Amino acid sequence: MEQYLSTLPIFWEGFRMTLLLLVVSGVLALILGTIIAAMRISPVASLRGFAAIWTEIARNTPLTLVFFFFTVVVPFLGLRVDFVPLAMAALAYYTSPFVAEALRSGINGVPVGQAEAARSIGLGFGQTVSLVVLPQAFRMTIPPLINVFIALTKNTSVAGGFFVFELFASTQRLANANGNMVIAILLTAAGLYLLVTVPLGLAAAQLERRLVVQR
Repeated sequence: MEQYLSTLPIFWEGFRMTLLLLVVSGVLALILGTIIAAMRISPVASLRGFAAIWTEIARNTPLTLVFFFFTVVVPFLGLRVDFVPLAMAALAYYTSPFVAEALRSGINGVPVGQAEAARSIGLGFGQTVSLVVLPQAFRMTIPPLINVFIALTKNTSVAGGFFVFELFASTQRLANANGNMVIAILLTAAGLYLLVTVPLGLAAAQLERRLVVQR
């Protein structure tokens, strides 16, 4: 038991980094995904084209390759940044198209008359989207958005292979150093991931009942 308890500080160090990656990259992905979703419905063809290309490239590129670009290629090009911000940028970039597509499905569910009514009282495209369309789209897409963040929680483990000491990396170090406790270490790591993903799933169910707009 004493040997197992001695591993908890290292677990906590990795778990804190996982939470930091999740929160920061999640917020960045939400902001970026919202912008991309708005561009997808823009009346400007070049913006729609850029958003479509962004979505297709980011969504169909393996996350490991995205991490390789941000943590290996970017520093090679001369940008000297710590690996943690680079990992956050990689996760935000990879997650943003999934956020955008979830929001776009919500936007498509908003009745066309809502936008027409907004334009009829003199609101421009930006005002119509930000004040009328997006608030309703967010409410309709809460469950799929939370599912995106659950996937992001698990995707943070890839950062462990690229010089970031998060939960997966701490689990690997502890398993290598304590061969007689591998099962206990793996179960602890799984429990810590579940400590994040299960409440997110429960929150999605609760919010769906309270806030989702009926189609």
